[in-house]
Amino acid sequence: MTDLLTLADIEAARDRIAGKVRRTPVLTSDALDAAAGANLFFKCEPLQQVGAFKARGAANAVFALGEAEAARGVATHSSGNHGAALAWAASLRGIPAHIVVPDTVNPAKRANIARYGANIIVCEPTMAAREAAAARVVAETGATMIHPYDDVAVMAGQGTCALELLEQAPGLDLVLAPIGGGGLISGTATAMKALSPATRVVGVEPAGADDALGSLRSGVLIPMDHPATIADGLRASLSERTFAVIRARVDDIVTAPDDATVEAMRALWEALKITVEPSSAVPYAAVRTGAVETRGLKVGIILTGGNADLDALPW
Repeated sequence: MTDLLTLADIEAARDRIAGKVRRTPVLTSDALDAAAGANLFFKCEPLQQVGAFKARGAANAVFALGEAEAARGVATHSSGNHGAALAWAASLRGIPAHIVVPDTVNPAKRANIARYGANIIVCEPTMAAREAAAARVVAETGATMIHPYDDVAVMAGQGTCALELLEQAPGLDLVLAPIGGGGLISGTATAMKALSPATRVVGVEPAGADDALGSLRSGVLIPMDHPATIADGLRASLSERTFAVIRARVDDIVTAPDDATVEAMRALWEALKITVEPSSAVPYAAVRTGAVETRGLKVGIILTGGNADLDALPW
């Protein structure tokens, strides 16, 4: 295992992607504050490039490549947002992107990938099939594999979101972020523990995809088997690299059921007036259900993306 992600990695990423990604706003709502009995600060990554925080990690990874390596292109496998982000970042640099997607991919997310001119390869909806297809693409094209989260450059890019949140809402008691593969929570926890050590960092995952909770409780990495959740962006398993950061720097992990996530998603649409996909709503669902104690606290919540399928909204 390589060394853990560092604050220096994240600060270097911030400098590298400056002017390429957006500094997204932090929104508040009196109504949501009153319901929670807390001061909630929502970091709005649905307003990021490609509609998700994944633009940060993808841009950092793509622009960290040397010229010769970059010219051969990049490849990944993705359930949607990372694929779109990598396609976007590659188009920005003028290099090819090859994106492997499962045949169950959210249509809105597949369209988002296609929008940036990527070569899309469809495979069966298993991690083994995704990894095998990506390996074939890399072997055939010479492209550099940019993993959705098991990559220090990607993790560092995701951590820039937390740097901005700290500047926009200083003095937070608690920060909540969703957990899928663990790249965002790793970057968030690394930035917070370095710059605001008193701030608790809690990850939230769907009750039907709770491998991170089980892994943290047992101290052993538990692979995801048959995730069952509406939050399609949170069905990935942790990697050894992200699990190491979570064990060292994340204070706790809680879960939220899908019915609460759907209610939270709708509440966010109504109160904040922005499009939020199910994966984004999972942390706020934990607030609404009381899975994490927020009363009287100043709480930062990272809303990760807004690429919802508008033809299949859950309400």
